[in-house]
Amino acid sequence: MSAQSSWTAEAVANIPLSLYLHWPWCVRKCPYCDFNSHAAPADLAEREYVDMVLKDLEGWLSVAGGRRIETVFIGGGTPSLMSGDAVARLLEGADGLFGFTSDCEITLEANPGTVDEGRFRAFRDAGVNRVSVGVQSFMNEKLRKLGRIHIADEALRAASHAGEVFGNFNLDLMFALPGETLEEVAREVETAVATGATHLSFYQLTIEPGTAFAKRVPEGLPDDDLCADMSDLVIRSLEEAGFEHYEVSGYAGPGRRCRHNLNYWTFGDYLAAGAGAHGKVTTQGGVVREVRHASPRKYMASVSETGSGIAERRVVESEDLPFEFMLNTLRLTEGVPAELFEARTGLSLKVVEPILSDLRVQGLLTADKSVIRPTARGRAFLSDLQEAFL
Repeated sequence: MSAQSSWTAEAVANIPLSLYLHWPWCVRKCPYCDFNSHAAPADLAEREYVDMVLKDLEGWLSVAGGRRIETVFIGGGTPSLMSGDAVARLLEGADGLFGFTSDCEITLEANPGTVDEGRFRAFRDAGVNRVSVGVQSFMNEKLRKLGRIHIADEALRAASHAGEVFGNFNLDLMFALPGETLEEVAREVETAVATGATHLSFYQLTIEPGTAFAKRVPEGLPDDDLCADMSDLVIRSLEEAGFEHYEVSGYAGPGRRCRHNLNYWTFGDYLAAGAGAHGKVTTQGGVVREVRHASPRKYMASVSETGSGIAERRVVESEDLPFEFMLNTLRLTEGVPAELFEARTGLSLKVVEPILSDLRVQGLLTADKSVIRPTARGRAFLSDLQEAFL
């Protein structure tokens, strides 16, 4: 797959641009979480942190190519610990630097136990138009085992307030929890649907390296066969409830697919700022990836001293682009147009045609050559399918 990627200025200008902003603090770290999150200190410097994020963002101006921001995602950590004023300053500052499109989707992650109706309204007034609520479960026993700070009633109240204030909201939920049964998963799905959520992220609990669960694996995790049955139940039940299963763990009501995540999964560009944030942008010289310092203290010190929070910056090698493209796009159940490969990687489709042909013969990709789309079998063996492009 050796070839040299290249883009014209027009090609770069046509790649959609998103923005990711990271808030690194939580009330406490959950034992399954491998995201860059830290227990919030008593003297949390909210205003200083926002100042540093905005200053750091200025470094992206030279490579953004004048493109406007189409989606924003404020993730964490627990961004709902922020004040409405802080969120407003972040969004106003970013809009002033790059410009948001008139229909910009602006999502903020929130955790039950850190929000109420008033706080949601403050976020809405700051410019947020969509929230993603980290429920994980509606059962108190499961929440306790997951180390969550909220209880089931608080999760239901948060979902209710999200619906009242925003209308458009996502719930994050897990299955294959310690001791969980198929019947319990069915109840979780039923409860989630009843909240009126417009989008659900329903994913299997996995034990990630470096987490507390990895050091002490919880007892009673379902076996592979039961996990597969749970996954099938979730997919079938949500589709029957009118949700579109458009991505591995993503389910959307009509017209409510997450545009920000879709930009990731179609290998679009995204700027990033905040401790531990990862960004990716296409230039005529190649695809550039940047990673910010993970430690909030080190991140802020770096921005203060140098104007940038960058810990690592690299241009992706052309030979690595096919795998990076497929790692994202093959998550989509409908796949992507074959022509998108060249538009996003700067490489001719001929570079991967032998692999595509072989995967079609194996029944992992559909026979239609105008799209790159996994079959049901391909989705069941997604890792193998993606790794074919390494």
